[in-house]
Amino acid sequence: MELNQLTAISPIDGRYRKQVESLAPYFSEFGLIKYRVRIEIEYFIALCQIPLPQLAGVSADLFPALRNIYLNFSEADALWIKDTEKVTNHDVKAVEYFIKHKLADFGIADSLEFIHFGLTSQDVNNTAIPLSLKEAMDDVLVPKLQETIAKINDLATLWQDIPLLAHTHGQPASPTRLGKEFKVFVERLERQMDLLATIPYSAKFGGATGNFNAHNIAYPATNWVAFGNAFVSSLGLNRSKYTTQIEHYDNLAALLDNLKRLNNIILDLDRDIWTYISMGYFKQKIKAGEVGSSAMPHKVNPIDFENSEGNVGVANALYEYLAAKLPVSRLQRDLTDSTVLRNLGVPLAHQLIALTALLRGLNKLELNQAAIEADLEDNWAVVAEAIQTVLRREAYPQPYEALKALTRKNEKITATTIAEFIETLDVNDAIKAELKVITPFNYLGVME
Repeated sequence: MELNQLTAISPIDGRYRKQVESLAPYFSEFGLIKYRVRIEIEYFIALCQIPLPQLAGVSADLFPALRNIYLNFSEADALWIKDTEKVTNHDVKAVEYFIKHKLADFGIADSLEFIHFGLTSQDVNNTAIPLSLKEAMDDVLVPKLQETIAKINDLATLWQDIPLLAHTHGQPASPTRLGKEFKVFVERLERQMDLLATIPYSAKFGGATGNFNAHNIAYPATNWVAFGNAFVSSLGLNRSKYTTQIEHYDNLAALLDNLKRLNNIILDLDRDIWTYISMGYFKQKIKAGEVGSSAMPHKVNPIDFENSEGNVGVANALYEYLAAKLPVSRLQRDLTDSTVLRNLGVPLAHQLIALTALLRGLNKLELNQAAIEADLEDNWAVVAEAIQTVLRREAYPQPYEALKALTRKNEKITATTIAEFIETLDVNDAIKAELKVITPFNYLGVME
């Protein structure tokens, strides 16, 4: 079978490809190769800017042309590297040979051995991968998260004055406002976004075992630590000072854990809205031609929220594994991080699918205010808390017990029931009037 969207094994490259193709430049094999080429070229330019004595003749006028190698990187270039890798059996070495091949016509033949000078593969990988992750986050995932938060906040504002019967333990509880319940998720997501912004994207850059051994033996007068710090910083990354052959991935684990927390909040919202739909509080806009069930013509299923929940689960399982595995390596390194890191884009793709589905679902919601009001009217017992609290203020004897006795009878509590109970209380008329004003529709507390 030839690979296409119908034959792809992974749904993120098949069914959901259109939703996640914005991540392809960062996490595809093509993307990884391009970022490696970018790191190698920028490193070579940085060596020229020291300048190392052997590179003093490389004119800065060549730098734009050098950068064009990765700026104009093509699929044909990537295939050249993959074909070379079949011979070298080493992906980063194939990148080195590609750049040397490209520079053959630049008139700097004597400088070619300074491509990949003193580096190990992980100096390239452990800068290329965090850089691709950072740019994918900045360009794709963070904007989608911000769009999601903005949409939830818009709905919170739209419904800020809608009284809603709350449910704790699945049972009717003190009324709230629908807008405030959405605001809960806005606040939670915004707090996690604030934390996400504090996590640095860390890179390892220091030679075979992190000590600039090869660099230092060749040019002992150069401050290679300062060079490494400046080079990594120029990429927008933070260089880890003490490393083995690889980045220790602790900050990456923190970022993945943060993304998992964001997803857990999305999951919580998915389930709440799913439940509200099942209670009739929301209807969903119907699109002509859509089918809710293959057997039951009447159904309009909350599929967007279910899709979001499912993809959140897949993403979080991978985030959890990556965050637990990557910081652990034998001695100065083993190869397990390399194969695992190739999956870094997979949970981001599932998170992007989840957010897209959530937004699609949120845009379909139609408030069924009649159902919400009917539920409030059907649950007058929830004002018992308000009444007994006012009675406590007035030093009424055992008000909690009095309301408990009233509301736990095997009979329906209605507005009439409450009004008749208030009349039996040994309080003055002003207090009775105060109590009679309380309804499930106005016992809402404050939000700000």
